[in-house]
Amino acid sequence: MEAKELVLKTLKDSTAPLKGGEIAEKSGLDKKEVDKAIKVLVKEEKIHSPIRCFYAPK
Repeated sequence: MEAKELVLKTLKDSTAPLKGGEIAEKSGLDKKEVDKAIKVLVKEEKIHSPIRCFYAPK
């Protein structure tokens, strides 16, 4: 599974918005990989940031 797919799945499985570090912890990915995936997913409009530094699926 690609990093961005894993990040999106982790966010969808969560009941609340998550920080990048929390996503990395839950998905088992490196924080840098998570940050890159978040940038791509925000650009693709698949996730958004309801609160500064927190992310949730759209």
